[in-house]
Amino acid sequence: MEILYYPKFEKQFRKINNKIQMVCIEKISIFMLDPYDSRLKTHKLHGRLQGLYAFSVNNSYRIIFDFHSKNVIRFYEIGNHDIYE
Repeated sequence: MEILYYPKFEKQFRKINNKIQMVCIEKISIFMLDPYDSRLKTHKLHGRLQGLYAFSVNNSYRIIFDFHSKNVIRFYEIGNHDIYE
């Protein structure tokens, strides 16, 4: 599986603290093995974000992504619930 990181995701990732970054890297490792692992709480998004998915990094942070193709995932944003707006 290949993950493409959009520039907005990369910029947001650099702004979060190192502790959250480390948790995020751990969750991405889990995601690469199984995007629907129960620890990630992966879910479809609705409204203006319909067609996209999100998974939990921790209680506050989420990653918004989509399945571009069978083997390619695109990560769009990382942040708290404000990224849904």
